[in-house]
Amino acid sequence: MTRRTLLAAPLFAAKPIRAAMVGTGHGHALSKQKALMSMAEYDFVGASAEPSEAYLRDPSIELIAVEFAGATENLAFAQRAIDAGKFVHLDKPPGADLASLRKLLADAKSRRLVVQMGYQWRYHPAMEAVLTAARQGWLGQVHRFRASIEKPILADERQHLARYKGGMMFSEGCHLIDRATALLGKPTRVHGFMRHDGPFDDGLADNNLVILEYPKVLAEISLGGFDPHGNQHRYVEVIGTNGSAKASPFAPARLTVQLKAAAGPYKAGEQSLIPPDPPGLPYTSDFREMAAIIRSGQAPTYSAEHDLMTHAVLLEACGM
Repeated sequence: MTRRTLLAAPLFAAKPIRAAMVGTGHGHALSKQKALMSMAEYDFVGASAEPSEAYLRDPSIELIAVEFAGATENLAFAQRAIDAGKFVHLDKPPGADLASLRKLLADAKSRRLVVQMGYQWRYHPAMEAVLTAARQGWLGQVHRFRASIEKPILADERQHLARYKGGMMFSEGCHLIDRATALLGKPTRVHGFMRHDGPFDDGLADNNLVILEYPKVLAEISLGGFDPHGNQHRYVEVIGTNGSAKASPFAPARLTVQLKAAAGPYKAGEQSLIPPDPPGLPYTSDFREMAAIIRSGQAPTYSAEHDLMTHAVLLEACGM
């Protein structure tokens, strides 16, 4: 059975996993609640806007999704959930303190629990296709990874993001840094440019660029908080000696491949494809993998070591 088949196949034979959500202020919280409620693998017992001792004390609850608006609050409650013996889905970014994240992941490992990071695009079909093309050598010798998010940031969100030195890169760029490290691993050098260029007196780092250096590859990740049509211009692209693969826009997902010579499933020249979405709602794939981890002992696709390294890169890039 392939990984994709496993993610698509509900674990109907297993007893449903009782799951709860703590924190409802995160931008992804509602979508994740809908995913959990829709899945036969789970018995979703409810969501609490405030830290809930009841969920921690209930021995029947096995999974807690931590979805506060603030990264610091999320990391702190995730530690409490691990201490209480729960599996955890921790939304991004996983706190602003690397030592605390290291402790959380170590404590989870010692208890044979898993902390699943809530990076948004780990199962995005077009991005997966881009990374697969690079890994399989279909693009030739890879030398460049490029990714960008543009979105207009309104006043309330700006004020929230300005709490952290990394601003937009800390909150949104973490998704793209995760895609870069998933393909390329740990960089040899990290360079971050966190600029405040917007016409607002809030200090938010709203025009940001990160360069990750690798022995034969440069990764460029940029974010801006101004473009009113930003969703149309988001992209993840990998370029090699035989051509490029690009995911853009992210929704609806579209893949563009341009090759010098045919490779893998792709012909020579340029082609635009619409890859099929994984079954279910957004985030169903994440929670389906988590169900397999809890019920079948499946190893996570992304290790704790990867997650810790990725967050270290993010914090260094943000000057945090």
